[in-house]
Amino acid sequence: MSGNAYDELKERGFVAQVSDEDAVRKILEAERITFYVGFDSTATSLHAGSLVPIMAMAHLRRAGHRAVAVVGSGTTMVGDPSGKTEMRQMLDEATIRAQGQAILIQLARYLHFDGASAIAVDNADWLLPLHYIPFLRDIGRHFSVNRMLAAEAYKLRLEKGLSFIEFNYQILQAYDYLTLYRQYHCTLQMGGDDQWGNILAGVDLIRRVEGGTAHALTFPLLTTASGAKMGKTAQGAVWLDAAQFSPYDFYQYWINCDDRDVGRFLRIFTLLPLAEIRRLEALKDSGINEAKRILAFEATKITHGELEAEKARQAAAAAFGTAGTPGPVGGLFSQGDVTALPTTAVPRSRLEAGISPAGLFTEVGLTPSRKEAKRMIEQGGLYVNDKRIDSAERLLTLADLGPDGGLLLKAGKKKIHRVIAAG
Repeated sequence: MSGNAYDELKERGFVAQVSDEDAVRKILEAERITFYVGFDSTATSLHAGSLVPIMAMAHLRRAGHRAVAVVGSGTTMVGDPSGKTEMRQMLDEATIRAQGQAILIQLARYLHFDGASAIAVDNADWLLPLHYIPFLRDIGRHFSVNRMLAAEAYKLRLEKGLSFIEFNYQILQAYDYLTLYRQYHCTLQMGGDDQWGNILAGVDLIRRVEGGTAHALTFPLLTTASGAKMGKTAQGAVWLDAAQFSPYDFYQYWINCDDRDVGRFLRIFTLLPLAEIRRLEALKDSGINEAKRILAFEATKITHGELEAEKARQAAAAAFGTAGTPGPVGGLFSQGDVTALPTTAVPRSRLEAGISPAGLFTEVGLTPSRKEAKRMIEQGGLYVNDKRIDSAERLLTLADLGPDGGLLLKAGKKKIHRVIAAG
């Protein structure tokens, strides 16, 4: 990272609010600081939206600052009400701990925990042993109920009901900051913009208890140009776990982004130099496809490694006749390797007997229902091995297997799946 680390974060689009811009810019330039971001253990995997804080941490770490990733097994047992209209599902401790370990393994791929430039901790280590009454006396007395209720996260929930356990979340997150300030002299907490009130509560607690100075920085809550939530598709979340969302599908998520999002996504979700990003976002018309291919490859490489990114690129080339950019149907086997495509094995006996195309497309997830598949057949939108399916009554058999021994199913311009015969 060249120049001031804060200014680069800002130019890349990571800054929504900051407690004292001049002070944060100064400390990031003048000294090596310790900063932290928390990740609650609410699932077995993070998703593409989680890459915003992860990439910000990676940039600051590359600039020489020390990253602390907090896996929130302790706070997950309470549940963060921020941005939620209803109370989160209460999970048992064993489940939360297991999910926390899975998230920790994911974070290590990006942050490379070495105990020096990047550290991982679990807030259950200091939150679970707390004695409730002493904690309320020592920490709770510094919090104003009136000020807490004025926080946006709580105001949104008051109409539908805010549980007492959730009401404690801000105090616990502030205590996390205080603990990390004491243990690692952590002076900057970063998080999503919905965490602004919680982070400021920690800044205030450090001032009240330790007389120290700490800072807050939040990231914008991203939506795509079409207004969709970042990291979401019609099929669900874009998970960072390859078992839940394949590297090929991950690659396709980025390459199929809206043209208007390409420059913004290159800045946030890749480590490319800003000068190169400016070149790419200046491309027009068909040239924008080059920028999309680079975005997809770089984002996939960071999450799944260069080998998987290259496999995804080759599979996309095999599927679309280019490096994955949607275009006219054609050239499905012209280049590249189809083996990295999402693949389902079906018994050979089923193909011998014949399979309904509407049933198969629905079975592999390319269409939501047989009815929708039949509608797309009528409109000429379903293909097998580059050939349009012209009738819902037609059966797919062994005779339809392509040169690679499989069926390449395609729904519309973007959705593709490979079926192979087994047994």
